[in-house]
This record gives sequence, structure tokens and C-alpha cells, in this order.
Amino acid sequence: MWLTDHTLIQDSSVFWMALIGAVCIGLSKSGLSGTATLTVVLMAQAFGAKASVGLVLPLLIAADFMGVWLNRHGGSWKKVLPMTPPAMIGVVIGWLVLDHIDRTTTRYVIGWIIVGLLIFKLILDWKRQELLALTSHRLFAWSMGLCAGVTTMLANAAGPVMTVYLLSQRLEKKEHLGVFTRFFLFINLFKVPFSANLGIINPQSLMTNVVLLPAVVIGILIGWQILKRIPQQAFEWVLFLLTTFAALWLIITPGG
Repeated sequence: MWLTDHTLIQDSSVFWMALIGAVCIGLSKSGLSGTATLTVVLMAQAFGAKASVGLVLPLLIAADFMGVWLNRHGGSWKKVLPMTPPAMIGVVIGWLVLDHIDRTTTRYVIGWIIVGLLIFKLILDWKRQELLALTSHRLFAWSMGLCAGVTTMLANAAGPVMTVYLLSQRLEKKEHLGVFTRFFLFINLFKVPFSANLGIINPQSLMTNVVLLPAVVIGILIGWQILKRIPQQAFEWVLFLLTTFAALWLIITPGG
């Protein structure tokens, strides 16, 4: 069979998990960022944790280009700049430890980091004035950027980290989506040589990407239609709840 000979898809259960994961990539890049962690879980179950990191990256980049185009009237590259230097450092750290850290432990750590950030977001809403200086401080952006860089290199799981950071900045929905898509287009392109160096991007994984790309496009179109109909406050709560669900799923689901 062509699929089993030329791609990483070896049976029908893997195919359906991968297909749903690809739709979730599209949903996440349209703005429903909590679904990105569902992709992490599904792809790890289908292909194994390490292989899935390289497999997902080109799909993310394709979706990032589409997301930036859809959100071209919101956000700016200027708002992305404070997060990029620490995120690049985080990617290098993640690359250095990817072959040496236990994958199940990694999933637990990332999941609990996200839960901690969500709790911080609730405290921020409660004590906004007292903590306003903290969230506008350069150290806050650097710590969140470093966290995003490490988690995206280890598991493509930085969407919730960036979501919590942007929610703390109280951006209008269009601005939020514009900054979110621009940041991940940059950082995912930056990750390519590191992933190729580890051998997790290869001809079979790229052919698998070709098979799954239409599902990513479908996910983006569905997510874009959903978000056009969600008001600002509901948008923030949808992101919060999806991110919480995805983080807990990452913690309780057995590692791949």
C-alpha cells in the first residue's frame, strides 16, 4: 500500500488520529490555541513522541503562513519582538536536551507549567492593578518567551504559553490573533534546522505532511468561521477553557 510504503502512517487507527490532529493544528492556528495541545497528544500517540515533533513542524509552518494571511490586518511584528530573543534561546535549550530527557516527564512538566500559567492569569485578572507593573516588565516577556521556546522545541506545545502571555496583555481579539500567528511563523521557521539536525524531519515525514495538509486547511477554515462569531469576552474564556483542558490532557494521557 502506498501510504505504508512512503509515509509514517502504518494503519487506519494511526491515519484517523493523525487526521484529527491535523484538523486541530488548523483550529489552533485560526486562534483556538488550546487545540494545539490536543495535536501534541494525538500525534504522539500515533507516531511516538519524538517522531511526532518533526512530523508536526512543517504542518505548523504551512498553517502559520495561512494564519498570518488571515490575520494580516491585526497585530504587528513590533509586538512580537520582545518575545523572540528569549524564545530563540529556549529553542536551543530544547534542542540540546531533546535526546536526553524522558518524554513522559517532559509532558508532565509542560502540562504543569501551563496549569501554573493559567492560575497566574486568574490571579492577574483578580489583582490586575497590583500586578500591572509585573506584566509590563521586560523580565516577564523574557521568562514567557524562554518558556515558549523550550516547550515548542520539546513538544510543539507552546501555544498555551503564548496564549496566557497575550491574555495578560489584554489585547483586542484581532490584535491577539495577529501577534500570535506572527510569533509562531517566526519561531517555527527558526526550529527547522534544529529538527532536521536531529533527523526528525525526513522524506517519509514530509510525505506524511502532504497527505495531512488538506485537513490542516479544513481546520483553519472551520476555526476562522467560529472566531468571527465569538465576542471578545467569550473569546478569552474559550481560549482559557480549551487551554486548561489541553494542559490537563497532556498531564493525564500516557506518553508516546
